[in-house]
Amino acid sequence: MSDPTLLQQITDYSNRHDPYPLYARLREKPVHHDETGPYVVGGYHAVRALLHDPRISSERRNRTAPAELPGQEGGDESGTLPPNFLRLDPPEHDRLRAITNRPFGPPHSPRRIDGMRGELQTIVSGLTDALDGDEIDLVERFSYPFPVTVICRLLGVPREDESRFHGWADVLVASLDPQPGQDVTERDRVAQQARIELGLYLNGLVEERRKSPGTDMLSQLASGDAPEGRMSNMEVLSTAALLLIAGHETTVNLITNGMLTLLRHPEVLERLRADARLAAPLVEELLRYEPPVQMLPGRTPITDIEVAGTTIPKGASLWLMVASGNRDPERFADPDRFDPDRVDNQHLGLGSGIHSCFGAPLARLEAQLALAELARRLERPRLVEDPPPYRTNAVLRGPRQLRIAIDGVRP
Repeated sequence: MSDPTLLQQITDYSNRHDPYPLYARLREKPVHHDETGPYVVGGYHAVRALLHDPRISSERRNRTAPAELPGQEGGDESGTLPPNFLRLDPPEHDRLRAITNRPFGPPHSPRRIDGMRGELQTIVSGLTDALDGDEIDLVERFSYPFPVTVICRLLGVPREDESRFHGWADVLVASLDPQPGQDVTERDRVAQQARIELGLYLNGLVEERRKSPGTDMLSQLASGDAPEGRMSNMEVLSTAALLLIAGHETTVNLITNGMLTLLRHPEVLERLRADARLAAPLVEELLRYEPPVQMLPGRTPITDIEVAGTTIPKGASLWLMVASGNRDPERFADPDRFDPDRVDNQHLGLGSGIHSCFGAPLARLEAQLALAELARRLERPRLVEDPPPYRTNAVLRGPRQLRIAIDGVRP
């Protein structure tokens, strides 16, 4: 049996707890390519340049090479919904993203996210109040329910339906994380059923909001008229599903990776407990140091391109390793050190270019509020298991569980 390739080692679950030494090996060459595998780029400057290069496509139809990771495309693979704008190139990408942005943020809705601050704080406080017992799983009790509740409020899902929404999210998220020995056919069947039920539910909400719009985001997507036009029903549903899965999954990982990092750096945890203003730069450093999205594997050149003397052919599978770029010593001094006082922290943790994270302002605010609250209120938190068990997904990296022992919760 031949030795595993570097890329096989990077995606192997046994290395999920610490892939960073493998990323350092990856950066030894500007472009890593095995004979039959994808082209992989791990240096900061090259990754950032390619994220801004209009010759790099996000549309699956432009790729002739096969996908190397199960579910690496993300989103809805069943054909139930059309591709969301993450999977589209201009001009369709620009049209859908612009329409979605009008009710979400500047310049048209500049107070949408900041206006949610009080509601987010109330949710965070309520979840922290409920952290009773000597030992908790932070993912189950806090990191997971917080962002999915926020997405429900943002979209305008009625409070009485939030538990149903949570259930669908549970199933769809689980489908992104295949487990050893799992019945794949049954997993896919259950996930498809959840997609159908979620789609029917959202379609009913969209119809209601078209007739009687409110101030929520779903109402504005369904009934708003933008210069770019109005979304079709299917486009609204695809966008809502994107907000649910992409907006939720990354934030779960960001909060959980953040608390794990703080517990490994107790001096920083104490600083945050004493001064919540540290939360903003701390979250930026977390996005560099332990980004929730490790790689962007679903890219392809639409023409032959050259990167540092290597030609990446049209239609090839191209992986952009943002987590590797974030630890590149050619861009960041002492990159393997967690430093919330780091200056000029232009990380790739939220992407860059036209596909930069759409929900970045909301994810930042959620993580800042969550980590500041946990630091302030948990009495003597400590890790029960280090490293914790990680999710199987190589793209969306974060602990599946984070068991923490505590002496109590401060009021």
